[in-house]
Amino acid sequence: MGSLTYTPPKTMRKFLTSLQLFLSPFWRKFKKGSVLVIELDGDIPEQRGGRFAPPLSVPQLKEALMKAAYDPRIRGIHLKIGSVSAGWAKLQELRRSLDFFRTSGKFSIATMNRGGEKEYFLCCGCEEIYIPPTANLTLKGFMVAGTFLRGVLEKVGIEPQVKRIGKYKSAGDQLLLKDMSEPQREQLTALLEDIYEGFTSTIAKDRNKTVEEVEAMLNEGIFDMQKYVDGGWVTGLRYEDEVMDDLKKRTGGKADKLRSVSLKKYGKTSPSAFGLTGRKTIAIVRSSGAIVGGEGGIGGTGSVITAGAFIKQLRSLAKDKSVQAVVLRVDSPGGDALASDLMWREIRQLAAKKPVVASMGDVAASGGYYMAMGASKIVAEPLTITGSIGVVTGKFNLEELYRRVQYSKVVISKGKYAELNGDTRSFTPEEEDLFDRSAEFAYASFRDKAAESRGIPKEELQQHAQGRVWSGKRALQNGLIDGLGGVDRAIGIAKQAAGIDQNKKVRLLEVSKAKSSPFGLLSALAISGAMATGEQSSMHKLASMLLAGQLQKSAYQNGVTSNGATMAVMPDIQFV
Repeated sequence: MGSLTYTPPKTMRKFLTSLQLFLSPFWRKFKKGSVLVIELDGDIPEQRGGRFAPPLSVPQLKEALMKAAYDPRIRGIHLKIGSVSAGWAKLQELRRSLDFFRTSGKFSIATMNRGGEKEYFLCCGCEEIYIPPTANLTLKGFMVAGTFLRGVLEKVGIEPQVKRIGKYKSAGDQLLLKDMSEPQREQLTALLEDIYEGFTSTIAKDRNKTVEEVEAMLNEGIFDMQKYVDGGWVTGLRYEDEVMDDLKKRTGGKADKLRSVSLKKYGKTSPSAFGLTGRKTIAIVRSSGAIVGGEGGIGGTGSVITAGAFIKQLRSLAKDKSVQAVVLRVDSPGGDALASDLMWREIRQLAAKKPVVASMGDVAASGGYYMAMGASKIVAEPLTITGSIGVVTGKFNLEELYRRVQYSKVVISKGKYAELNGDTRSFTPEEEDLFDRSAEFAYASFRDKAAESRGIPKEELQQHAQGRVWSGKRALQNGLIDGLGGVDRAIGIAKQAAGIDQNKKVRLLEVSKAKSSPFGLLSALAISGAMATGEQSSMHKLASMLLAGQLQKSAYQNGVTSNGATMAVMPDIQFV
């Protein structure tokens, strides 16, 4: 259900496609026999970009590959891989679209100059892989790391007072501990094993190898690129000009010019030209980033998800009679517990009126899982990081730091707990007891709502909660999700729930768009100019801003806030 399956177009569909392409405006046209060039470098966002943003979002890439499979003008694709910044779940989603394109029978070529496991994983979605003889392709395996700041904080006189609920709720460990706890080591080891197994099994299938052969290749420590060719891991060693010469022959154009179309220009071609849309509508709401409170923002189309804007989107969809179902794409490590709960409630309200299916991205943990569990059904990629049903709260005691730097702060208060979140001293026994009980209450609320949403007894859910993060594969085994797959799988489930025939095409309404403007581009250029000309005062200001932002980010990710708010955030995990 909802799987990507290529079906050759029938004669009438071919005729209609040719007619629509012929009647399209001249600026959208390009020559038949062209190669679609896709350059992937840097971040691959979940949301479609605005008018001035590059067309490198997940939905735009997936749509382009689907159109190209049916487009008679496209003879093949050239995937140019740079340094890719994306999680494994997102890469699995893109790989599925590459596999779909390949089933059309058209050629697919991937090239890269340097890369690691993620870049190679994407390249293996293509039939042929070429790298230059002097390429830097480094395939050695995987590791996961955790950083711990407690020793540093002690040296400067900062005491983190953190309360975590759940054996595995390691958010806060970065500030609280000097070393990795055993529960944290246990869950990270399990995640590492799943990523390793997912990589080796996929590459073995792609390159017609055994898993043992893939493992042997990783352990060999290859630095001579010819060995990748000899072992069948890449197709050949070619410089860019040699690849271009080969593509010129395949596309049948002039000897000195390659027939090609860029991803940006190809994005202007409508999916309707290939019969890929229908009359009935399924809305896709993409929410990406940390969860914060407040009414402003753009509801998860930037670096944060704001409850107020997100709820407005859902209420608008609830009233829209043209929308038959909603797919909620969640890519978030969590954040503010209250905001998470408010959005969970609104998702449940919407699900009572029309089908809502959650699709998890790279991460849908803690507050991200809180959101997803409000949907009727949940799907995730095998390597999605999810779960982390737990809470963490805390504050910084800066009394010793203030003493060392001779900073004086006098507090006058009235009320037994008025200074509960103050930074000038540690908790009193009464304050610590209240702090602990409030955290326990928040955890019980989260756990019980998860049990209610998933239809699992509280006692059973408790075994899979306690703040532990799971891969999507293990989350399915534990009943935390309903199936494995990406947005397409979620769309298939939504169609079934809405009574739409699986063979019928639907119109996909992308509700969320990342905002961008030419002013943002000019700002980036201004910063680059300052760096190039060595303007020291500007650089000092920029460094100060970055440092302040990093400290704030570290505290926020670990659930420590200035007002002691309860947070639903996943642990600090660094996969390399």
